[in-house]
Amino acid sequence: MNATQPLAAQLAQMPHLADLFRLFLSGKHLNRLAEPALWAELEQQQAAYDALFAALGFDLRLDARGFAWFHAAETSSNIGKHSRQLALLFMVIFDAKANAGKALQRFGDWLIDSAWLAEVYAQQQDVLDAEGLDPDALVELLGRACGLGFAVAEPAGWRLLPAVYRYLDHFEALADAARQADPAGDTATDDSDADAAPDQEEPA
Repeated sequence: MNATQPLAAQLAQMPHLADLFRLFLSGKHLNRLAEPALWAELEQQQAAYDALFAALGFDLRLDARGFAWFHAAETSSNIGKHSRQLALLFMVIFDAKANAGKALQRFGDWLIDSAWLAEVYAQQQDVLDAEGLDPDALVELLGRACGLGFAVAEPAGWRLLPAVYRYLDHFEALADAARQADPAGDTATDDSDADAAPDQEEPA
């Protein structure tokens, strides 16, 4: 048997290989809700994709809640800044929703618009100004979040996608650690936590 036949047969089961590779290489997350066809192929052929991308030097991560990405252990300082800003954006969004009594795990149901972002800015102005984020910058940052697969734009605003669980998991872990360290203290997450949030790559 020709040695190339098993490989050809395997690649035939991965018709979206080039699309997935470009998406992940750009630093974007794949979300089941946003791109169901790509997600179905990745999920069905996960072992093959894991092996292939690993052989190319990439660490594919797939979360059963519906998102996947190339994990990068180290990033440039510029990428680190953008990741910090995204972490801060999601932190103030979650804080505002928690204060309004919303269940954070239901973040995919929220419609975020410019007017609401302006209210969040007013609530967290000191924290956001320290990072150079005014209401217009928050809108721009949500656009960057869309480019990375964390959100999707709609006519009336934006919705968060499952990849935001990467940040929510991180914030909840920090809150749990704070509660264990000081059960009687204030467990609110402050802006310094953003520095430790997941690193993200900018889209190409």
